[in-house]
Amino acid sequence: MSKLKIDFGNMFTSQIGEYGLTEGDMAPLKEDVARVHKGMNEKKSEMVWRSLPFVQDEIVKDMKETAKKINEKFDAFVVLGIGGSALGSKALFSGLKHLHYNELSRKKRGGARFYVIDNVDPDRMNALFDVIDVKNTCFHVITKSGATVETMSQFMIILNMLKDAIGKDYKDNIVMTTDKEKGTLKKIVDEHGFKSYIVPDGVGGRFSVLCPVGLLSAAVLNIDIEALLKGAGDMHQKCENENIEENPAYMYALTHCAAMKKGVNISVLMPYADALLDTAEWYAQLWAESLGKIVDNKGNTVHFGQTPVRALGVTDQHSQVQLYREGPFDKIICFIKVENYNSDVKIDKPDMVMYDANYIPGKSMGELINFELTGTRYAVTKSGKMNMIITLDKVDAYNIGALFMLFEMATAAAGEFLDINAFDQPAVETGKQATFALMGRDGYEDMAKELKKEVQSECVYTL
Repeated sequence: MSKLKIDFGNMFTSQIGEYGLTEGDMAPLKEDVARVHKGMNEKKSEMVWRSLPFVQDEIVKDMKETAKKINEKFDAFVVLGIGGSALGSKALFSGLKHLHYNELSRKKRGGARFYVIDNVDPDRMNALFDVIDVKNTCFHVITKSGATVETMSQFMIILNMLKDAIGKDYKDNIVMTTDKEKGTLKKIVDEHGFKSYIVPDGVGGRFSVLCPVGLLSAAVLNIDIEALLKGAGDMHQKCENENIEENPAYMYALTHCAAMKKGVNISVLMPYADALLDTAEWYAQLWAESLGKIVDNKGNTVHFGQTPVRALGVTDQHSQVQLYREGPFDKIICFIKVENYNSDVKIDKPDMVMYDANYIPGKSMGELINFELTGTRYAVTKSGKMNMIITLDKVDAYNIGALFMLFEMATAAAGEFLDINAFDQPAVETGKQATFALMGRDGYEDMAKELKKEVQSECVYTL
């Protein structure tokens, strides 16, 4: 039974007034639920990520054995990837481990220090080398296509450093996750015999957290993978129900799509837990890359999409909520509440006069953060702004797994409601091709010439 619940009440006019959803807004999409459900079932074989909670017993066993060896041998474990190849690991790390994990003693950590390098900023790369010894580090290289320029660049840098530092045994410091049959990285795996895992067909990068892309990180971090997959599996079962009243993913998708059609083009995910901020970042890629499409499945120009924003309660009450309350009616705010934090801090009365702050002692920080959530939700509701709340009884592997699956299923369902392809990313591919051209990759010469044409801007300021 899931320990996660969602309240959609503040999405509707009955709760927030004229800018909420009406029955008239909902009715056309409710009529589409049967079509959406049929599409979700017919495409199930293409959505292999839906089966991941149920089919990985042997892979999980292997990853746990690999992780044990990594933690016994290495001081650090570094994920090299970008986008979906990195965001899931970041969400698992911050969500389920100590928030200052790498600063703990090895005994308290129970394993290697953990880093995710998901950019090609040279300062960041060099900063990593200042805190790790490559000889005592295991690197997880992740790219399904095997052609991701950022990850392959990182890999080449690491490969050269390891060969210089270790010599012929450098392969022990590298694990790879890529396609089972094709791509540059797959060829390298086959030719050189690196330890490797597979991204299954039908599992796109932004849907890959529950396969080896994210699960090897979980294993190295000693996260309860079985509980993670159980939460995802239980949520998947819940989200297979055709009845919109029983399916939280369909309701999440339907309300967001109905709001989009009213011009509500921003989706704010605002967890009240530092541990869940990277989950909000993971969600941002999932929602943006899946639903931001210029054409629908019939070829009509639609320019669909909703901009995801990650916010953190309480921190962003002091930076964004002014906009959310008094700004335009163009946002849905999804709060995430944690009923029971993994620890708490009591606020005792100090031996000092506190004047107008005398009401604070006797409470705890766990109480305070949830009072702040309730207050903020009340304020945005009074302002007539659409909002909903997801409540977790606690942040644990089971609930994180359920949250991942909820958002994945909601995203796929939203694609069906909007009649778009939620699983491609043609605009991202165009940017990749332009980068290939600028880097001098064969076959992209014409694009390189176009990109290198001198364009004189008429609006340049210089200091």
